[in-house]
Amino acid sequence: METIKLSVEQRQERGKGEMGRLRRSGRVPGVFYGPGTNSVSVCVDTREFQYKVEGLEGSHLIEFLSQTTDLNGRIALLKDVQHHPVTTEPLHIDFYEIDVKVPIQVGVPVHLVGKAEGVTAGGVLHYFRREIMVECLPLDIPESIEIDVTPLEINDAVRVEDLKLPSGVSTLEDAQLMLASVAAPTVVEEPVEEGADEALAEDGDTSEAGETPSEETPTE
Repeated sequence: METIKLSVEQRQERGKGEMGRLRRSGRVPGVFYGPGTNSVSVCVDTREFQYKVEGLEGSHLIEFLSQTTDLNGRIALLKDVQHHPVTTEPLHIDFYEIDVKVPIQVGVPVHLVGKAEGVTAGGVLHYFRREIMVECLPLDIPESIEIDVTPLEINDAVRVEDLKLPSGVSTLEDAQLMLASVAAPTVVEEPVEEGADEALAEDGDTSEAGETPSEETPTE
C-alpha cells in the first residue's frame, strides 16, 4: 500500500483556548500516540487533511512530514476523527503510530462487482458486509477486496471462505460469514376486501345466465 504524505506540526500549548485558535487559523488539533510512545500533541492543515485523507475509504498509512525531527518520517494510521455536529468540519484527530514490520489488524472495504445472473433472472442482490477485518503487515493492507457476483444464481451466496485474499493477508472473520446473496423475488398479493369474493361470484352467475338483473313491475 502506498503511504499518504501529510504535513504535521507539533504543538506545545494545550487547552480549549489553544484548540479554538488553531481551528480559526485553518488547522485541526490532534494527538499522535502508539505502543511504547508518549503521546504528542500535533496539528494539521484542515484543507490538506480533508483533501488527502478524510474522504478515503478503508485504512491507509500516513507518513508525517514535519520540521520536528521526532515526528518527521513517522508512520501512522488514522484512528479517529471528531466532527462538528452542524458544519461537519474536523475538530480533533487521533493518529496511531505503527511499525511497518509488525502485523496489524485493520478493516478493509468489500466491493461487489458485476451483475449477478440471478438478478438478471429477477432476483434481488443482498449486500450484508461492506467491510471485513484482516491481519497483515501494514504495507500489505489491501485498498479493497472485490467479489465478482456475476455467476451467482438465485439462492446462491458468497461467504468469507470464498474470498481470494492477497498473499500475506488473512481474515479474522468466521469462514461461514455471509457477505452477499441473491434472493428470489418477493411477490406481494394485494388484500381482498371482505365480501368481494361473494360479489364476484354473484356477478359471475349472472353473466353465465346471460340475464341482466331488473326490478319486477308490480301488477294491479
